Amino acid sequence: MKLATLNDGTRDGRLIVVKRDNSAYAFATNVALTLQAALDQWDALEPRLRALAEELEAGRVQSRPLDVSALLSPLPRAYEWVDGSAYLNHVVLVRKARNAEPPPTLKTDPLVYQGGSGTFLSPTQDIPLVDEAWGMDFESEVAVILGDVPLGTQAKDAEKHVKLVMLCNDVTLRNLIPNELAKGFGFFQGKPSSSFSPFALTPDELGPAWKDGRVHLRLRSTLNGQVVGDTDAGPEMHFSFFDLLQHISKTRPFTAGTILGSGTVSNEDRARGISCLAERRMIETIEAGGPKTPFMKVGDRIEIEMFGPEGQSLFGRISQKVVKP
Repeated sequence: MKLATLNDGTRDGRLIVVKRDNSAYAFATNVALTLQAALDQWDALEPRLRALAEELEAGRVQSRPLDVSALLSPLPRAYEWVDGSAYLNHVVLVRKARNAEPPPTLKTDPLVYQGGSGTFLSPTQDIPLVDEAWGMDFESEVAVILGDVPLGTQAKDAEKHVKLVMLCNDVTLRNLIPNELAKGFGFFQGKPSSSFSPFALTPDELGPAWKDGRVHLRLRSTLNGQVVGDTDAGPEMHFSFFDLLQHISKTRPFTAGTILGSGTVSNEDRARGISCLAERRMIETIEAGGPKTPFMKVGDRIEIEMFGPEGQSLFGRISQKVVKP
């Protein structure tokens, strides 16, 4: 099942069900007005949404042509946005970029931060950049939307709490982060509004690609028309979504509608490319003594997409241009 949120001029939009080929949609508002409303009663409403999706595929319900530019992020705002850093190659490279050592618990204790969740950008919305000196970067990620998660949930029991899967552009202002971290109190200004893919899928839509709490597919990042990354999101995700879920629920529960991110998808094989510019800059530093690639500037466009085995765009395309606000 593929869900999305249509921009109807309200803060939270209207829930729609989307055809598998992304060509058309049907309103789901007779089941739930918004995606958050559906998540709040997921066990009761999910079967009705699936039935509607089947009717849409069979052409037995009124549908409308889909214009991706009319969509908000699946959750235009969320109760919480928690992002991990599950790809160890990314952790190592980015830490080197700011002359910091990886934590001694790198392989045993996941890194997470809590970002702002009240003003997500839509998947085709411009990214405002006040000052290019801030060092804007994209970060191509996989994310999941959770149902209610009890305190102390274990990884072996986590799968039932993952309701939907989507993609993310976790925008980062790299040059603001070192001074923030030097205060010993984490990210804040260095993490502006993120955006998410047009569509959120139930895990079963991914078939065998959804395995052990990971999405075993390639994630493509295209910057200014050039493919810069075709990274494999599966094997090198050291901490699965189930591991991350166990980690974050150690001391508190989470409510339905919480978004959990994988962190930047990263592969040791450099032929796979990059999912953020910080990695390319670090590789340039290692190989040539200093970075050559600039961070994003006004006018740049980043596109993020994931394809199924038959070449279909599963989550739709994040396509955003950097602009002066």
